[in-house]
Amino acid sequence: MKREIPLLITSIAGLVMIVQFYTYPLNWLGDLFNDFYNIILTFAFVLGALSLFAVNGKKILSQTPGWGYNLVLLISLVVTLVCGLFLAPQGKLPTDEGTAFSWIFDNIFTPLSAATYSLLAFYIASASFRAFRARSWEATLLLVTAFIVMLFRVPLGEHLWHALPIVGQYDIAKFIEDWLMGAFNAAGQRAILLGASVGLISVSLKILLGIERSYLGGSD
Repeated sequence: MKREIPLLITSIAGLVMIVQFYTYPLNWLGDLFNDFYNIILTFAFVLGALSLFAVNGKKILSQTPGWGYNLVLLISLVVTLVCGLFLAPQGKLPTDEGTAFSWIFDNIFTPLSAATYSLLAFYIASASFRAFRARSWEATLLLVTAFIVMLFRVPLGEHLWHALPIVGQYDIAKFIEDWLMGAFNAAGQRAILLGASVGLISVSLKILLGIERSYLGGSD
């Protein structure tokens, strides 16, 4: 019964959400199930926070290598929770402008996120250099296209393009947007999206029918 009951709940919930989407009189069931989902999600957040304290607290107490980062993580979590739950001015949401939570988000989280993404650019460039080897005509086409898009999307690339004789009079940005990004890239993205959608439908049906049980944990 430990596996049958969760499978039954999953199947019923999934079928109800599908049916209510196409049946207007049953829309209230969708709202009811969404309320259940939000309640369960809240408990999941609490459980995740407790797990975070347990795992990182153990590393801090044993002073394993890098325990300082774990301490910073827990301090950041506590400070953010306190600012969001208890330090919001009366009549304002924690995310409103001028609150302590908003200040942390704008002045700490956002700059750190920007720094992280800027570092990722170097890793992407390094990975691209290793991956884009002209070993076949497909790889050569990918390499040339990536080079054109990366170079001519910055002011330096446009300046170099306009300095070229004859072809420099044409707008390279329009060619990239309308042809490379708007035609070939969009077509490829839609093909990938369609394939992913078919895969999602397949996995969803397997879950609803009880064929896919890996989310329950353990062995079948």
